[in-house]
Amino acid sequence: MRVAVGDIDTFYLEEGAGDPVLLLHGSGPGVSAYANWQHTIPGLSGEFRVLAPDIVGYGATSRPDDVVYSLRTWTDHVVGFMDALGIERAAFVGNSLGGRISLDLAGRYPDRVSRMVLMGAPGVGMVITEGLKALRAYEPSPENMRTLLLDHFAIDKSIITDELVRIRYEASVETYDAYRAMFFDPRHAGNELGMTEEQARAITTPSLLVHGREDSVVSPEVAWTMVQLLPNADLHVFARCGHWTQIERAAEFNALVGAFLRG
Repeated sequence: MRVAVGDIDTFYLEEGAGDPVLLLHGSGPGVSAYANWQHTIPGLSGEFRVLAPDIVGYGATSRPDDVVYSLRTWTDHVVGFMDALGIERAAFVGNSLGGRISLDLAGRYPDRVSRMVLMGAPGVGMVITEGLKALRAYEPSPENMRTLLLDHFAIDKSIITDELVRIRYEASVETYDAYRAMFFDPRHAGNELGMTEEQARAITTPSLLVHGREDSVVSPEVAWTMVQLLPNADLHVFARCGHWTQIERAAEFNALVGAFLRG
């Protein structure tokens, strides 16, 4: 499906009925709503209206020449997406960058966020990890994509299928110029994702933090720090799991998130 958000032609997936739940993907090369949420959408859509947009700069959403990539740009795009579809308030499930966008939404627009799940999300205490360095150093090729996914996204290597590598690689070629610009062009601010302890303590949205114990992209220590700062947050850590809890532990992740969203 597509919807106009200002001058951004926004692609999104939608399934189910009920209270709206927005799924926000991460920032890795070749990421898209489908790549991130292919197991989550069917897992939640039996109870909720699930929407998963390709955030500007990623996937099949248009990339206007004048867009300046930053946390504010991405948050404003999500708010505009909600406005375009007439959604006043929603729950959010954010993976990595999507979790940081969710935090920004809850801080700037608290009335529009009912609950949020922060999965492998940056926050207070975030540092540049080996996994993050590898993401940013990626150059498009099937071999490089396979190595990146095997080394830094999953503990269970069996989930890195040829089809997954192909989908991510092809998408990374299509969006590579935008990906390089948002993190390396000084006109953009894609790397400015930090937050202060004061900002975290001010966010009162009921929250569930989900992290893989072996996450090499965002350290689990970030989640432990954040759960002590956010006033209404719980933390669940999956053992033997990397940065993709929603894929490596899909059934358990869906059950955990579904129960949280039901309140």
